[in-house]
Amino acid sequence: MDNRDEVKAFLTSRRAKISPERAGLQHFNRNRRVPGLRRSEVADLAGVSVEYYAQLERGNLAGVSDSVLDALARALHLDEAEYAHLTDLARAAGPTARRRRKPAARQVSPSLARVLELMTEVPAFINDGHGDVLAANPLAQALYAPMFDDPARPANHARFAFLNPRAREFWIDWERIATDTVAMLRTEAGRDPYDRALTDLVGELSTRSEDFRTRWAAHDVRLHRTGIKQFRHPVVGDLSLNFDTMALTADPGLTLTALSAPAGSTDNDALRLLASWAATRKQAHPTPKPE
Repeated sequence: MDNRDEVKAFLTSRRAKISPERAGLQHFNRNRRVPGLRRSEVADLAGVSVEYYAQLERGNLAGVSDSVLDALARALHLDEAEYAHLTDLARAAGPTARRRRKPAARQVSPSLARVLELMTEVPAFINDGHGDVLAANPLAQALYAPMFDDPARPANHARFAFLNPRAREFWIDWERIATDTVAMLRTEAGRDPYDRALTDLVGELSTRSEDFRTRWAAHDVRLHRTGIKQFRHPVVGDLSLNFDTMALTADPGLTLTALSAPAGSTDNDALRLLASWAATRKQAHPTPKPE
């Protein structure tokens, strides 16, 4: 698979988002029809020739230096996630690109499974880059009950968000969740354009969901590390939880996400109630296993 089309679409979309004012250009035609910056303006800001930038935007990132990538990132005002995505695209275009990355582990080690088991007061689960949930403690299964109610395994955040009608009620801010979910899949796709399983997932979601197709076409990327998730749970009602996602360095491609609420808050009270309800689900809903 050639990633030239992805490179072209990403650079073009970032260029279209940067206004001349934001780029710090002093003299430009205010009646211009081009959205964002022109190629010549990006080239000038990055300190490269127009011909060379045009070559890059046609998708040819093979052999591009780190200094040029840094200059492009500054010219296009890329954030951390966008810059990481650009470097991933450049790496995938290099001479060793066809050496596939070692696939993410599909099994959770016994020691990690034990860690999840011991995390009794916070929902916690382990994901891969596709959004597949490879393991979850009982409290996470109770929190994400509408997703885990689907017997298909592994449970998948993207399929739930876009293909399960219960998702729009479950997520208070479904629009943001949907946009972030697609951005994280786009980030993963940049890391490994030869990931067949991810390609199949994107194809399935694009075929079945117009909302997914629209967001996928935006070429937005995001790093998923920390923030707040707002739920409308069918048992305990509305709650807002902090989440922290940590890469599992011993298992490349896997992350552990834990959710929590401030001590003494109503959200923490809701988590305690949810823990009681989780105990009644444990027998009927065992921890999800990988395929």
